[in-house]
Amino acid sequence: MELSADSLTRIERYKILAGLVFPRPIALVSTRSENGIANCAPYSWFNAVCEEPPLVMISFGPRTDSNTKHSLANILRTGEFVVNLVDEAIANGMHISSEEFPESVSEFTKAGFTEAPGKVVAHPRVAEAPVSFECRLFQRIEISDARDIILGEVVHVYARDGLVDPDTKRVSEDGYFPVGRIFGTRYCTSRHRFALPGDLPD
Repeated sequence: MELSADSLTRIERYKILAGLVFPRPIALVSTRSENGIANCAPYSWFNAVCEEPPLVMISFGPRTDSNTKHSLANILRTGEFVVNLVDEAIANGMHISSEEFPESVSEFTKAGFTEAPGKVVAHPRVAEAPVSFECRLFQRIEISDARDIILGEVVHVYARDGLVDPDTKRVSEDGYFPVGRIFGTRYCTSRHRFALPGDLPD
């Protein structure tokens, strides 16, 4: 099969890209609304893109009603946000938080998550998450009316005790089991791991 991107609709391009580029890491973005409601929502158009400065990228589309996602609105209003990484233990709560709740409803409550205060940013992190990146807005890239890319500079890292070696800063494979997004309601684990010969940089 060969497909011309120009011949595909927007949703068809989404299906092709999201279905073939996987597993994608998941950013469970937490913010607080102007009215003080703790918000969190997962985004799988996400990755780490740079270490100097330390940047992460999240791509935001609109809500199904064409309005701006609450997370994006809160980021643009405050210039801050938290990226909570998702492991097997919080996968179900993450999936619950993907529902489009009204702004007056806290996804923390719906998903059974606990708010923990940020160290540097004003927004809460998810206490149950294995890792949380407190971020400041580095750059907004407006791709179209239906897509924004946010680059966030990581200014503080929370990691569950025992996950990162304090001396080498290496992550323990034995204690970290993130999940990835495939498409729709399909996810995958990272339990099956293997090494290939050679000495590559970390």
